[in-house]
Amino acid sequence: MMTNDWPMVEVLRLKALDDRRLWLRFTDGSEGVRDLSDVLSADGPMLAPLRDPAYFARAFVEMGAPTWPNGFDLDPIQLYVELRDAGELSRVAAE
Repeated sequence: MMTNDWPMVEVLRLKALDDRRLWLRFTDGSEGVRDLSDVLSADGPMLAPLRDPAYFARAFVEMGAPTWPNGFDLDPIQLYVELRDAGELSRVAAE
């Protein structure tokens, strides 16, 4: 189900997984795994280093966004909406 509301969320934590996937936990307490194969299949000098699994694994959170050492980052709200609309978000218990 597609919705037009854009929640104000950021990525709180992330973990690079095999096969170009990122596990993401958002500030609203939800989490999901985003396969980034589609993103990394595009051309561009910023994306080329991310195709190396060792470099991809160097992802970190900066200002609420998944980021890599070369400065490439992803929009956390767009990631959230994509996962939400695909039914791929789950809630986690409070820590």
